[in-house]
Amino acid sequence: MIAVTGATGHLGKLVINDLLERGTNPKTIVALVRDKNKAQDLAAKGIELRVGNYESVESLEKAFAGVDKLLLISGSEVGKRIEQHANAVAAAKKAGVKLIAYTSITKADTSKMMLATEHLATEKAIQASGIPFVILRNDWYLENYTGNLQATIAHGVVAGATKGATFNPASRADYAAAAASVLLGEGKTNTIYELSGKGFSMPQFAEELSKVSGKKVEYKDMPAADYEKLLASFGLPAPVAHMLADSDEGISRGELAMEKNDLENLIHRPLTSLQAVLKNALA
Repeated sequence: MIAVTGATGHLGKLVINDLLERGTNPKTIVALVRDKNKAQDLAAKGIELRVGNYESVESLEKAFAGVDKLLLISGSEVGKRIEQHANAVAAAKKAGVKLIAYTSITKADTSKMMLATEHLATEKAIQASGIPFVILRNDWYLENYTGNLQATIAHGVVAGATKGATFNPASRADYAAAAASVLLGEGKTNTIYELSGKGFSMPQFAEELSKVSGKKVEYKDMPAADYEKLLASFGLPAPVAHMLADSDEGISRGELAMEKNDLENLIHRPLTSLQAVLKNALA
């Protein structure tokens, strides 16, 4: 039995769809959700829905009953994830889970990015549990930059604080395919994979967006503090604006620069290009 946490999220749904496309029996997949009403599309495919509360080890232990392989997709509540993920690991151990795969972040053991702290703590909790594991250190998602493309194109400017440094995002679909591969027995256990895409800089991103859209878009770099203020002016909550500005600073230091073939090797196909992701987002 395979269980996927965060099953109603973008990544979770893609992982489950990938498993199904590869012939996995839906009756052997458990989707862990917070609200079953929001997962009826998964239930319609024959997948069992279970509710799990990250705040309760007992709740998660019940949700993980009979599960052999668990994909722990990092939670969305930044600031609470160390305890939440530790609860999930403890529950997995009590439930007799035989493999944990976890979606971490590039260079979690050395990165100074705010986001890395919770990921590294989770990696250590998993390793200390004694459960065989696979750590999937996902680089940035290409889709992080596609949510407001029309507005970006209209203004002709994409802003950031990366100092034009190169980093290695990949598509959400590629990360999902890698996770599905691990759940289906590919890759090595007790291994950390650094998953990354083809490197580019934000000035190059602006160039590619200009080509795809047919309209000139430029990259405007600024100090991280100014970028944080800009994000807040768009209505983003202060902690989110701070986290995004901090992440751009991390990119400027090379903390999301990772040239490895782990991702391609796990998915057995070429990576999805930035151009393809942009075209799909604008379609």
